[in-house]
Amino acid sequence: MLKKKVEDICNRQVEREGYSFILYLAMASWAEVNGFAGVAGWLYAQAEEEKLHMLKFIKYINERGGKAVLPAFKKPPVDFKNVQEMFKEVLKHEEFVTASINEIVALTLQEKDFNTHNFLQWFVLEQVEEEASARAILDKLNLVGKNNMYQFDRDIMSLRTPAGNAPAAQ
Repeated sequence: MLKKKVEDICNRQVEREGYSFILYLAMASWAEVNGFAGVAGWLYAQAEEEKLHMLKFIKYINERGGKAVLPAFKKPPVDFKNVQEMFKEVLKHEEFVTASINEIVALTLQEKDFNTHNFLQWFVLEQVEEEASARAILDKLNLVGKNNMYQFDRDIMSLRTPAGNAPAAQ
């Protein structure tokens, strides 16, 4: 059985993962209508991952005797200055999600909720990969510059592994 504090903070994470889902959908749509099919594909795949993260939290809360609550989501931005600025926002958002996961981990230790602590370890590792992926993309964008986007857009999906995670560091 989940303690109320843990249930509440996990439900807050449902909202954050759901917002991540619609944020990346909004970014994908922007990229698609601006001619960046590769970037859009990467972001659509990322959105799907975020939806799965939200579902993992929903199912976990319910399985542990809590009640998952689906909130209203705030509207994400729909316009972006350029691809590089958009990916800076991706990294900033992933760092926010990492801090949120870490906050839940800290609470589970405080509450001695070792089941939820164990459940969260997958998310802890996932966030390391999410941030690394965003940083790798920003590094590539810095290399190609703002006027050489064709090849970057064509090759962006190679920055993901088949499982959808960032490639291991070389």
